[in-house]
Amino acid sequence: WGFWNRSDCSAMVAVPKKSKEAIAKAAQAGGGKGKKKKWSKAKAKEKSQNHVLFDAELYKKILADVPKQRLITPSNLAEKFKLNGSLARKAIRHLFEKGLIRKVADHHSQMIYTRAIVGKDDDKVEKVEKAEKAEKAAE
Repeated sequence: WGFWNRSDCSAMVAVPKKSKEAIAKAAQAGGGKGKKKKWSKAKAKEKSQNHVLFDAELYKKILADVPKQRLITPSNLAEKFKLNGSLARKAIRHLFEKGLIRKVADHHSQMIYTRAIVGKDDDKVEKVEKAEKAEKAAE
């Protein structure tokens, strides 16, 4: 409890008072704070123009490229093909229904798919061929 008692503290050193002129001169010298720092202007990220609807060219490109990818997620498709997030999810669902990709995990926030590994004697090959023929007939 000795720290409460000031009698054993060393004597405080007296600091000489500055005159008003000395204070004004020190302020003029600018050795103190100086100007207030300004916030740097943040670079605005350019807004990307993503597709919100399929056109024929984009649809064919997705049908050709996506089933070959190892990891298929809406974010990957949106990034690679410049798609809107909802359009990327619909594309994945469409490819899954056709049997071109295989589901790994389907969470409420992220869908994870991979390419469908298909053997020659597998009936998925027949499904894919039928789907391609149906598309050609529709055109």
